[in-house]
Amino acid sequence: MSAPLLDIRDLSIEAHKDGERLGIVERVSFSVATGEILGLVGESGSGKTVTCRALMRLLPTRSLRISGGKIEFAGRNLVTASEAEMRHIRGARIGMIFQNPASHLDPVMRIGRQIGESLVLHLQMSPREAKAQTIELLRQVGIPDPQRRADDFPHQFSGGMRQRAMIALALACSPELLIADEPTTALDVTVQAQILRLLVELRDKRGLSIILITHDLGVVAQTCDSVAVMYAGRICEKGPKRDVLAEPLHPYTSRLIACQPSASAEAGLLPSIPGQPPSPSAWPSGCRFHPRCERAIGLCRSSAPELVTVRSNHVAACHVTAPARLADEAA
Repeated sequence: MSAPLLDIRDLSIEAHKDGERLGIVERVSFSVATGEILGLVGESGSGKTVTCRALMRLLPTRSLRISGGKIEFAGRNLVTASEAEMRHIRGARIGMIFQNPASHLDPVMRIGRQIGESLVLHLQMSPREAKAQTIELLRQVGIPDPQRRADDFPHQFSGGMRQRAMIALALACSPELLIADEPTTALDVTVQAQILRLLVELRDKRGLSIILITHDLGVVAQTCDSVAVMYAGRICEKGPKRDVLAEPLHPYTSRLIACQPSASAEAGLLPSIPGQPPSPSAWPSGCRFHPRCERAIGLCRSSAPELVTVRSNHVAACHVTAPARLADEAA
């Protein structure tokens, strides 16, 4: 079996402020194979985005630091890579679609020039070659009349077209791994479906690996091969998409699935998870989900559960459901 393209082991991230250390992400581990789409799922504040920004060594503030673990990309540990090495990896080998394209596209630079700059920098193309390749990239992501629209500014694009331009920018240098941070946020349903279909088509054509950050399990069901569920800075469950969605092992995953709208559900209010996600300054002891979990027992309050393999490639960190399912599997 070949090694995964990306292999993260025990990644921890801390916030340093006023002499204090707060654990933001704790011992996160997952891998992504070549051509795989991994859904990284959880509520806002669970640590999904900061984990993926750490992969590119682009943590949003100086107070955030990687405090432990490994990020192995194509056999190279990015935690110990120099900044010069990272400049060659970002964009060229790992691309990222940021959550809000309007805030990550330069408002005073034409779209075509923004894409072309990366081609000149990383691939040493001439300006003429970069312009031709930029037009082709815009065509590939579904921008109509790309030769003309390449000269437009971001404000002249609709929300869906800005997202497509961001995808073209992320894919300009043919990276091996694409990180897509909530790529369909604030888009209408039709455009959402178009963007997701585009990502899957790009994976199929290019053999691209994708980490899709989302809180929407409907998006995961449509696009992903596997899923990792994060809660309060920790992975609580991961495995093949079909297994996780059909037979969730962690109560948090079960509640996320129950909260999804369904065409067969009766009219009324959607179910919700009681309580609020905890703050890093006040992580609960033991299992961090126990204050919101209807199945919590005493052990959940005092001891943090480890990830346990219940079936092939399907693991969960739960004192209650994982041992029970292991017993069922063994029977």
